[in-house]
Amino acid sequence: MKIDTVINNGQVIVTLEGSMYVEEAAILREKLLSFMEAGHTQIVIKFHHVEYIDSSGLGVLVAIQKRALQIKGGVTIVGAHGVVKELFELTRLNKVFTMQ
Repeated sequence: MKIDTVINNGQVIVTLEGSMYVEEAAILREKLLSFMEAGHTQIVIKFHHVEYIDSSGLGVLVAIQKRALQIKGGVTIVGAHGVVKELFELTRLNKVFTMQ
């Protein structure tokens, strides 16, 4: 999985590419936590090029959302499609995140 991050107008924009399993989820978690510790509370995660995410990846996203909400921020999921979008809907995480 490829993980690119950029800060634009105070938002952390994360572009993911590939499949997210345990190892990639841990890397993403550490990156996002460091951004939040630096004071960035709004996170946008682009899923346009993600084919699969496992339960550990979903768990990391939930943990990041919980932490972001505690500091008056939030996580927006953009471009989820196919199996990934179905997983968000099946687990009802589409109700937890702002989905675009």
